Amino acid sequence: MKRVFLIHGFDGSPNGGWRPWLMGELEKIDIYACALAMPSPTEPKCGDWVEEIQRHVDSSDGQDVFLVGHSLGVSAILRYLESRTANKISGMILVSGPAFKNNNWKIDSFLETGFDFELIKSRCSKVVVIHGDNDQNVPKTDAEYLSQCMNAELILIPNGGHLNGSSGWLTLPQCLDSLARIL
Repeated sequence: MKRVFLIHGFDGSPNGGWRPWLMGELEKIDIYACALAMPSPTEPKCGDWVEEIQRHVDSSDGQDVFLVGHSLGVSAILRYLESRTANKISGMILVSGPAFKNNNWKIDSFLETGFDFELIKSRCSKVVVIHGDNDQNVPKTDAEYLSQCMNAELILIPNGGHLNGSSGWLTLPQCLDSLARIL
């Protein structure tokens, strides 16, 4: 059985934005999907988020695991895949994720060092990056960088903003379509 875990971003929740819609759509095609409640979303600690992802991936007992992250959830997924205890996953969708430090010191622990893309690619070869072309929180150049470093498809959404509920995104068909291609 295939399992999809969704990881929200800074100050986010499992039931925000397009995550409930995506879980419902995946359920229609008999794909197990779960949006994780990440610890302390307003005061995130990288190690805690990596451990939460690890806990769920470990509980999947060798099933095909796909990870979908939004914003800081992207950084958490990448840090998980760098960790020495990470399991190989079948694919990931990275939505509006930062690659570099920005003006939010609360997320600096996720972005203090560059990512080890060779190690990440060795643990996941199917990657799609989705980003709003006018994201006010994470520059488009971060998405271009992530896509280039992981040889990933890049989908830029015109006037998408940060692709969250506040930007009006309660569905994200581009994410569903991308998942369908890599599942």
